[in-house]
Amino acid sequence: MARPLVPLISIDALVTAALELVDEAGDFSLPKLAKRIGVSQSSIYNHVSGREEILELMRGRIISESPYEIRGGDWEAALRTIVRSYRDAFARHPRLAPLLVLQTVQDHQVLALYENLAVALESAGFRGRDVLSAISTIDSFALGFALDLAAPDVVWAPPSEGFPALASALSNAGPADERGEAAFEFGLEILIAGLHSLLRSTVL
Repeated sequence: MARPLVPLISIDALVTAALELVDEAGDFSLPKLAKRIGVSQSSIYNHVSGREEILELMRGRIISESPYEIRGGDWEAALRTIVRSYRDAFARHPRLAPLLVLQTVQDHQVLALYENLAVALESAGFRGRDVLSAISTIDSFALGFALDLAAPDVVWAPPSEGFPALASALSNAGPADERGEAAFEFGLEILIAGLHSLLRSTVL
């Protein structure tokens, strides 16, 4: 039988189906992916090399769906923009974060985000090892809040007695979505203030 002139699947369809599986179950497999799009598993290898490439394609997809624009040379504003964009990218697919931290970043769109972050840090005055240390810290911060997006609405459930300070904090935290956003903004302010403090200490 002659091969069809038009491919039965596309890379875009593969990525979309893989993201759907991750959103539903927190992971995906090639057999499940093939079943989802109605093709044989072997046909997937005509488009991608395997699971690792699909994960990188998903990484690139979510970043491309959360575009950002850096204006001027204000490193602090640039950093805020990049971190928010990164966090917002995972807001749509929070269950993808644990899978992506397990493999090397290779997607060019995502690498461009880190390049912009490195440029912003260098323009602030960070040099040498401090640039990558700052990037790693910022990365952990953004990924941590991406994981927080996948947490249950009730993260802490202390009993009625024995944890008064925690119970008081929870009673003042507001709804889960407000709590998460307030914590993100709180943490981002601490992160920015810490970077400013570090820069001042290196100048003195």
